[in-house]
Amino acid sequence: MSSSSSTASAPTFSRLLDRAMRVLSQRDHSRDELKRKLQLSSQRAAYLKQEENVPIPDELLEKVLDWCQESGWLNDQRFTERFIQSRARKGYGSQRVRMELQQKGISRDEINQAMMDTEVDWSQCAADLAKRKFGDPLPQTWAEKSKVQRFLMAKGFMMEDIQAVFRNIDD
Repeated sequence: MSSSSSTASAPTFSRLLDRAMRVLSQRDHSRDELKRKLQLSSQRAAYLKQEENVPIPDELLEKVLDWCQESGWLNDQRFTERFIQSRARKGYGSQRVRMELQQKGISRDEINQAMMDTEVDWSQCAADLAKRKFGDPLPQTWAEKSKVQRFLMAKGFMMEDIQAVFRNIDD
């Protein structure tokens, strides 16, 4: 490999910003998630061109991320709120959503605040999901109830929300 080919693949601000805009135009991302995608994109491009991978300088990457944030394209709070709503609609519980947000680089404080601010009724989500999966009325035998409970736990619902599903039926 010649040194000119590795120099040619060095990312520039405009190329990196263009890639960031294309990624953000698809859906919201957290800052950490976008950072990882931009780094992987650079590595993938170098691999496909059979060039030496030239890591993106941290200053350049931070400059692009800051520009996206200042321009309103990148907002962790908006991302977190939308992510919670989306995952709740898809039938996932609060524990699973918390874990996924942490994996996307959202801090625990931001997650806790967003979970307090959300209007999602996790007990109602659990009840709706259980009824879709197991029918209405929900099973009444102990063995069938435990099957529903295991299913909801696997989806990331907290025990209080699962117990509320059956408490509301018994009332």
